[in-house]
Amino acid sequence: MIRVCIVCEGQTEVEFVKSCLVPYLLHSQVLAFPSLLQAPSGNHRGGRVTVERLVKFMSHQYRQSDRITTLVDFYGFQDRDGRSRTQLEADIRRGVAGSTTGYDPRFVLPYVQMYEFEGLLFTDPAAFEWAEDGWSDEVNQALTAVAQAFATPEDINDSPETAPSRRILHIFPDGTYSKTEHGPLIAESIGVDAIRARCPAFSEWVGKLQAWGGTA
Repeated sequence: MIRVCIVCEGQTEVEFVKSCLVPYLLHSQVLAFPSLLQAPSGNHRGGRVTVERLVKFMSHQYRQSDRITTLVDFYGFQDRDGRSRTQLEADIRRGVAGSTTGYDPRFVLPYVQMYEFEGLLFTDPAAFEWAEDGWSDEVNQALTAVAQAFATPEDINDSPETAPSRRILHIFPDGTYSKTEHGPLIAESIGVDAIRARCPAFSEWVGKLQAWGGTA
């Protein structure tokens, strides 16, 4: 059994890893566990994602497991500065390599989710019914319209007004949708296989995690 640390930027991703990815990866002999991004001192828990902060945290965590990866949103990087997803991942890997004693590139897999975790939920808009207080036919139609406007959920674009999480909060009546409460429930209802079928980058990442356990 291979122990894999998944560095998460926030509590929503932590709960998603616990409820969805952990049981899914066990079938591949991968024992995954989430670790919330924070400074070695324990301060600044979650959020404030930068390449430097990820590098420091991953280097600190490197020997706490057999393998280490990340689940962070492209939209959330405060130091993105025009870099693409692949450039960010390469810079994270380069930073970990330069700051970690005994670094082995086979054991480190930076992954940046396009554009946000919430985009994955548009795999099946009907699953948003878990947000019961705000659910309605009108909400269902609005979510479906967003999903149908893009080739994949990972293409739902990022900007202050059109990022996936902003779209969801705009569609649901005020206060009826909670990222940390409803997001993981919706993802669990959809299922990892269904998400993989519609989200190619996410699917490729999960396949690499499975390969660490000897299956893909």
